[in-house]
Amino acid sequence: MATTWPGTTSPDTLREFYTQHITWAPSTSGPLEHATITVPRDYADPDGERITLALSRRRASDPERRRGILLAVNGGPGGDYGQGRALPDAFADTPVHEVYDLIGFDPRGIGDSTRLYAEVSVPKAPFDSRPPDSAFETLAEDMRQRELACQRAGGELRRHISTRNTARDMDVIRGALGEPRLSFVGYAYGAYVGAVYGSLFPDRLDRSVLDSCVNPDWTWREQFLWQGDAVQRNVEKWADWTARRDGHFGLGGTPQQVLATVEEVVARLDAITEGPQLRTLLDGAVGNRAGDRGQWAQLGTLVGALRTAAADGDAGACQELLSQQGTWRASDSEGELRIGVLEAITLEHAWPPDLKVYYDDMRDFRQRFPYGYGVLRAQPWVGAFRTFTAPEEPVEIVRDGYPVGLVVQADGDPMDHYAGGVAMAERLGHHLLTIEDSGEHEVYVLGGNPHVDALVHRYLADGELPPPLTTCPGRTPRPDIPEDGA
Repeated sequence: MATTWPGTTSPDTLREFYTQHITWAPSTSGPLEHATITVPRDYADPDGERITLALSRRRASDPERRRGILLAVNGGPGGDYGQGRALPDAFADTPVHEVYDLIGFDPRGIGDSTRLYAEVSVPKAPFDSRPPDSAFETLAEDMRQRELACQRAGGELRRHISTRNTARDMDVIRGALGEPRLSFVGYAYGAYVGAVYGSLFPDRLDRSVLDSCVNPDWTWREQFLWQGDAVQRNVEKWADWTARRDGHFGLGGTPQQVLATVEEVVARLDAITEGPQLRTLLDGAVGNRAGDRGQWAQLGTLVGALRTAAADGDAGACQELLSQQGTWRASDSEGELRIGVLEAITLEHAWPPDLKVYYDDMRDFRQRFPYGYGVLRAQPWVGAFRTFTAPEEPVEIVRDGYPVGLVVQADGDPMDHYAGGVAMAERLGHHLLTIEDSGEHEVYVLGGNPHVDALVHRYLADGELPPPLTTCPGRTPRPDIPEDGA
């Protein structure tokens, strides 16, 4: 099937990829089928090296109503550690499965597709939610070494791990399956992939759902930075809710007093322990749990208990109280190697080479966004030391020739700022489904929100879009604790 590739190759040079035969093999553990196809490593050189994509399929359960294929891409960047082929299972036994063949795949670089590796680089800076200025140079050097480790193991493949090429791969999948169009569900980074696909191949995209969107106007660095604001918004809502129940929690009668109590605990943890571990765990707990309305009461109780234990100088009790709180740090290693897709994708945009830019932002974030590891969004990333320039500019996101779709965004999404979903819907002219008072991320089907699922099922299966600006409740309501005086 002929296609066009802006700025790359003519249709005939890609014909063999579009007409390749796919051989499906049944899974030993269920109805999922598996297959592989080949695509060019570099679409500008289709006669050069080739890479492999791993696919999965669940056939439509009602063949008489079959509409076509529904392809899904999950988040990352990096495909959520190679779980792309498992996505069709998430849609099994839904109205969507009745009318679509469900297609999953591991994007180039990850999972059972051709992998992009990086060497494991062990950081020297301690994991610290509020690093002092004296740690800044070590943090930067850790990232410089991380980029060099990506360069050493990534080789030539690294330059060709991009959103644009993933979208091209999707179209090869569509063509090899013999389908004139595909419908699409994308989560987080996958939503961006879907928007890029529609921009490049508008006549090949049918129905589309973009869930938890990045902002089409932001660079990858800006996406990272705005996570600090997204987390803080949830923290402030939690503080307001908690303040209205001061008789229950005893943390303060105003949001400012509640957060002052948190900072009091932070200071006491620093005073009774060596190193940043407990304070860092608390900062993570406040930021992460504030996003989940169902954990608000637990968070209030935790802060109160920590205040008591820290005031008593009982570091062991504080450690026990925070024992369930994890930290955030890449850990996808395989011996001396790990997957390097995240770093490659985020280098699609240029990053400031001046370290002072990052240091200034870290000082600012340390004051304004300490919770949920906000400072780590501002610190130097591998982009500050990037060893290659992306061979192509990022795709300009437009909708010119494919149907109106649907954007799904929680107003308190801590990873992909709500403003990103609003901007994506406006840019594409899509309808916007807002999940209100919710810190949910990757919501449709994956999040178990029945309100969202019903609306999106109806659109994908029956073509009925909700109104242009629709709201629905989150999956988890706020705890049923009455306000003071109620």
